[in-house]
Amino acid sequence: MATERTLSILKPDATQRNLTGRINAMFEENGFRIVAQKRIHMSEGQAKEFYAVHKERPFYGELWSFMISGPVVVQVLERDDAVAKNRELMGATNPANAALGTIRGVIAQGIERNSVHGSDSAENAAIEIAFFFKPEEIVG
Repeated sequence: MATERTLSILKPDATQRNLTGRINAMFEENGFRIVAQKRIHMSEGQAKEFYAVHKERPFYGELWSFMISGPVVVQVLERDDAVAKNRELMGATNPANAALGTIRGVIAQGIERNSVHGSDSAENAAIEIAFFFKPEEIVG
C-alpha cells in the first residue's frame, strides 16, 4: 500500500467540548501522522463552498450553519491507505450505527453533531486538502 493523505475536520461539537487532543490521540494510536493542522473559524462562504456537493440535499443549510457555529480544526492525515483507514476509524455517519472504538462511536453526540469529517476518496482528499492548505503548509 502507498502512503496517502486525507483531510480531517474536527467539527464545532468536538472543539467546543475540548476533545481535539483526544481525537488526535486516536488518529496517532491508529498509525496516522498529522502533517498539517490549523484551528480556524470557517466563514459562511467557505462552509457553503466546501459543502456545495450537498447543496441540493435537505440538510445543506443546517450543515453549513453548524460548521460556522464555532471553531474547527482542519488537518492533513498521512499513512498507508489513509482515506479508507480514516473512514473506518471515524465510524458510521450516524453515531447510533458506529462501532464502539470508532471516533463517532465514542465521541459523537448525534448524526448532526458527529464530531469529524473525512475525505471519501483520494481524489476528493486532494481537492479538500487544497481547499484549506497551501503545499508549503504540509510538512512531514
